[in-house]
Amino acid sequence: MALGAGAPVTDKPPLLVLNAGSTNLKASLHGADGACLWRRQRPWPLVSDHPTGDHPASGDAEALVDWLVAALPPQLAGDGSSLALVGHRLVHGGERFLAPTRITAEVRLELEQLNPLAPLHNPQVLDLIDALRRRWPALQQWACFDTTFHASLPPAARTYAIPASWRRQGLRRYGFHGLNHEHVAAEVQRRCGSEAPLRLISCHLGGGCSLCAIRDGRSIATTMGFTPLEGLVMASRSGTVDPGLLLYQLRAGLDLAELERGLLREGGLLGLSGLSGDMAELRVAALPSPQGQGHAGAALAIDVFRQRLLEGIGAMAACLGGVDVIALSGGIGEHDTALHRELAAALGWLGRHQLLVIPADEEGQIARHCWEALAGAVWP
Repeated sequence: MALGAGAPVTDKPPLLVLNAGSTNLKASLHGADGACLWRRQRPWPLVSDHPTGDHPASGDAEALVDWLVAALPPQLAGDGSSLALVGHRLVHGGERFLAPTRITAEVRLELEQLNPLAPLHNPQVLDLIDALRRRWPALQQWACFDTTFHASLPPAARTYAIPASWRRQGLRRYGFHGLNHEHVAAEVQRRCGSEAPLRLISCHLGGGCSLCAIRDGRSIATTMGFTPLEGLVMASRSGTVDPGLLLYQLRAGLDLAELERGLLREGGLLGLSGLSGDMAELRVAALPSPQGQGHAGAALAIDVFRQRLLEGIGAMAACLGGVDVIALSGGIGEHDTALHRELAAALGWLGRHQLLVIPADEEGQIARHCWEALAGAVWP
């Protein structure tokens, strides 16, 4: 199913998937049979790269559309009529969006209200949606949500111990990385070839990191909460900190913008190391050199990351009542072989279980959901 110039694409027009993360854009084409026909990736500006401290400006989205049109196979890059639709990954769907949803003008306005809940992700995706609409106004655009998979969280797992008046505002745990956790669950079941329910801990470890306890293919606990800031240490996000620490900083005179910047963009591996938010770079920097010890900040960042990860795995195991499979996914989860060894050595107390590496495939999961939607299986 190669997409050569001038060759027929497939019996059906392919579907374009755009996965705009906090640091890069992944674009891919998918046939109706599930095959990935074409894939590209390019950097996407970090929020902190912009002098206003706000999300990337619409000009960045226009530039991305220009790049996309130039990168697509020639027979698909005209007016968009050769595409079935465009499917987007939206990190936060709130309580309203629980299924793949066609993006109408009304839906677009509702999605904008969720921007404060995922400031590193949702705003830039909406900019991209707007830029694509201007370029290809007749092309359907759909959103698939990372929060959807976690709709199965039981009340005890999704409820914060906060005042009832706060809870009535929808302040609860939503969970994220759901598209990839869902993919991991299906792939683990396929590999294991068992009809018996599996107790699975899915570990999505990349620029953003989260764990999900999955039983019978359903999310029953996860480490991220109201926003994608809670939980594990991430590239530049702090993960969970004592709320009292935040109150202390506010009382000490830190304003909200400084607080947000510290938690979202200057924390995590970057804040711990003072060097980088890239785990591969930190692994190299932490190694002893002929001149002496390795970078102390890099070593600290790795140690704290591993400590929080082990604590999270222990919590997920307790929710499941034991573990059959621990699956590692995402850039760190897939490629950090040192972490693989460390986890294998540290988790012997869990008893018999498999430690698997599952390549992330959010784009494939989005494509599957969108084809189902087109077939009439799921409509908003």
